[in-house]
Amino acid sequence: MRPNLLLLLVAVVSPLLAQQPELPLPQAPAIAARAYLLLDFNSAQALVSHNPLERVEPASLTKLMTAYVTFTALKQKRIRLDQAVTVSEFAWRAEGSRMFVEPRKPVTVDALIRGMIVQSGNDACIALAELIAGSEEAFARIMNSEAQRLGLKHTQFVNATGLPHAQHYSTAQDLATLATAVIRDFPEYYPLYSQKEYRYNNITQANRNRLLWADPSVDGMKTGYTANAGYCLITSARRGERRLVSIVIGAASETARATESQKLLNHGFQAYDGVRLYSGRQSVATLPVFKGTANSVPAGFVADLHLAVPRGNHDKLKASIESMQPLLAPISVGQNIATMKFTLDGRPFREIPVVALESVPVAGILGRGWDTLRLLFR
Repeated sequence: MRPNLLLLLVAVVSPLLAQQPELPLPQAPAIAARAYLLLDFNSAQALVSHNPLERVEPASLTKLMTAYVTFTALKQKRIRLDQAVTVSEFAWRAEGSRMFVEPRKPVTVDALIRGMIVQSGNDACIALAELIAGSEEAFARIMNSEAQRLGLKHTQFVNATGLPHAQHYSTAQDLATLATAVIRDFPEYYPLYSQKEYRYNNITQANRNRLLWADPSVDGMKTGYTANAGYCLITSARRGERRLVSIVIGAASETARATESQKLLNHGFQAYDGVRLYSGRQSVATLPVFKGTANSVPAGFVADLHLAVPRGNHDKLKASIESMQPLLAPISVGQNIATMKFTLDGRPFREIPVVALESVPVAGILGRGWDTLRLLFR
């Protein structure tokens, strides 16, 4: 249901509204983990979190970025799924979990990707890194470049595997952003994360994500473990049109990381409704523009706008638009020009940037002069 909108060119939040207590949210379950976060995929809302910005050792959760860089190379046609890769001795000698590749024995990119995702093979990760960048060190630089581009502000990678290193770290919040980027940007490869087992070199290994067997709505993503990190699990589940992503860092055991992740997912699906408010590129307001070739510009959102709302409360959702006035040309498509402020039952709930849906070039000298006078008398 669409909220009852009060569209204001310049909205002023009343002192009464500002003084109201924060919105009470559904009581989250107790989660036995060092850090955790539950993200609503469509709205990018964090529904539950604990220590989301604490620096943690990401262990094999690192391999989500290794996969992201690999998928990018595939998309850019720099490598192919059927391409044969000769495994180096360095990759063959990788510590930790392995898919058991053999040195100088060709293996396809497709097999290495499955070994990385399903078997969490460190040898597969290094072989892919060497193929794409020449060395694991050079590959780590690409990982960090992608991390910066995706907005992972508290993350740094030193290797492609997640093996411990003092300068190799992330946060639950950054890992949630990374997981959603993999799902969003590579839907053609994301189904690999639901594969329950993979056999290579006559050795069958099961996916360590136990929730793939326990919850039919779970369709990925990645496990991790080191002595310092504890047992970690990023899980994604889809029920109907909603997708949730849970991040659990530092659980006590394999069973615990699955149990705590299931608690988070059940809470998110049961305690919140997903509400689609507007379509992408749909105009939600027309805002006045000065010194431009047009006197107004349609405003809205680049993509569909979703919110996750405590169950049964979507009819209490209201919104107002606060415009950045005066809006002066030039204005480009996608430029932030306003903010939509949502309240739920009269209390502040969320603020979303509103962007220009069309460009407005600068007017000629006469138009600019006339609008200068108009602004003087506003």
